[in-house]
Amino acid sequence: MTKNRIGVFGANGRMGSALLEAASTKEHSELAAAYVRSSSPLLGINVNQLNSAADKTVTFSDEANITNVDVLIDFTLPAGMRTHLQTAVKQGVPMVIGTTGLNEADMTLLHEAANHIPIVFARNYSVGVNVLLNLVQTAATKFGDDMDIEIFEAHHRHKIDAPSGTALAIGEAIADAKGWDHDKVAVYDRSKVEQAKSQNEIGYSVLRGGDIVGEHTAYFATMGERLELTHKASSRMTFALGAIRAAGWLINKPAGLYDMQDVLDLK
Repeated sequence: MTKNRIGVFGANGRMGSALLEAASTKEHSELAAAYVRSSSPLLGINVNQLNSAADKTVTFSDEANITNVDVLIDFTLPAGMRTHLQTAVKQGVPMVIGTTGLNEADMTLLHEAANHIPIVFARNYSVGVNVLLNLVQTAATKFGDDMDIEIFEAHHRHKIDAPSGTALAIGEAIADAKGWDHDKVAVYDRSKVEQAKSQNEIGYSVLRGGDIVGEHTAYFATMGERLELTHKASSRMTFALGAIRAAGWLINKPAGLYDMQDVLDLK
């Protein structure tokens, strides 16, 4: 059986470590490369020394030297993702991207790159979260216009972007179902607003603390009742396994920009 050869960028990070383990343990994949920066002291060190699940023959290698991989996976920061994307396009290698905090210019780069290689981009690779995106759209269309909609999310203290990419994806899914322009209805700060909440808005609340992997709740509240749709992740392996699943799905796909809804056939 031929296995999918996976290359992981940011292999020394928290998410990178989970991806190394997932690529090494999934039945139809193998870890082919673990990429770090050219200045990293890990270069040349056997990956197995830091992650016992990894193949003993794989060493940490320079992210600029991409060889013998079928799919690349990137959960790094936006600046790193931009460089890695250029490398993937140059080498003609499909790419799975889970980097969050991307701006409009970054999204333009993704769309341009997708003219040349197949790319899966998702803010969250959890199967549960992607089912949640479908559920919030159903709720948004079934409830009336007098419903208050709020999104709460919590992550570990090291997470930089806020609200999280997943929280924004939930809000965008709701806005799409309601026929709203998300950028016009999203509210991130009410500290200087001296008026009651409108039903034509989506409010965001954020918590950062400790080692929380990820929690997201969409609230649909009106007088007399409240619906709460919640997803809680207890391990980064949830996202890593989803990314490996996306990588296997992406092989032999035509150039284009896909998401986890495509991978899971939820559209």
